[in-house]
Amino acid sequence: MSKVYSAFDIVGDVAIIKTNQLNPEEAKAAAKKILAIHKNMKAVYTQSGAIKSGFRDRELKLLAGEEKSTVVHTESGCTFRVDIAKCYFSPRLSCERTRIAKLVQAGEVVVNMFAGVGCFSIIIAKTVPQVKVYSIDVNPSAFEFMVENVRKNRVYGIVQPLVGDAKTVIEAQLMGLADRVLMPLPELALQYLPSALMALKPRGGWIHFHYFLHATPTEDPVEKTKEQAAARLDSLGVKYVFDYGRVIRSTGPYWWHIVLDVKVSGVPSKF
Repeated sequence: MSKVYSAFDIVGDVAIIKTNQLNPEEAKAAAKKILAIHKNMKAVYTQSGAIKSGFRDRELKLLAGEEKSTVVHTESGCTFRVDIAKCYFSPRLSCERTRIAKLVQAGEVVVNMFAGVGCFSIIIAKTVPQVKVYSIDVNPSAFEFMVENVRKNRVYGIVQPLVGDAKTVIEAQLMGLADRVLMPLPELALQYLPSALMALKPRGGWIHFHYFLHATPTEDPVEKTKEQAAARLDSLGVKYVFDYGRVIRSTGPYWWHIVLDVKVSGVPSKF
């Protein structure tokens, strides 16, 4: 069990464990033990493959319990329905979702470029008065759950679900509208940074930049992320400051999930 709990996520009434340190029989025994300890759990899965690019879905293998992947997860007073096999969802981002919601100011326009089933967007809408959130995801399944979650949490008209590639959606509908842009997809952060800038108002605003990075024990992962983000922003001719940065979690040996709060003081006219 000590090999499992370091990589143990609970989403609703389902647990997802990593079993790379276990043989198949040990994995099944650990899953049964989890169900015995956590009486409210209905199923235990292991992630049998990497999270896929594009729609960010993943292959799950049932180890014990019921064959179910659609669950209801409660967080920050909000309820989210999600199919964990078809949509990306991480309970380990709950503190980050709360942190961002507390930073958003009344009356702001927010663009969430990689919204998934709408967690960041809905928590912001429930926390901040008079806010407008454009909530984008390319995955049709995630979009359908997002629409449902917007309705269930009674933020219809405050959160606007949009389906499609964030770059395309911003260029077609959202250029120059946002006070704040969320980029909670580390794999595409550098690639989609110009699109985030396009979404900001001409006077600038905030970008919450997520990034995966390898850093050795002698390196500071936050500072190393700042260096890489700075190189990209400098190449785009942007005036900015890094207001805040932190490690959100470890994703593997010497691999880190970092977030930077970037204050942009003006967007070049080319955007």
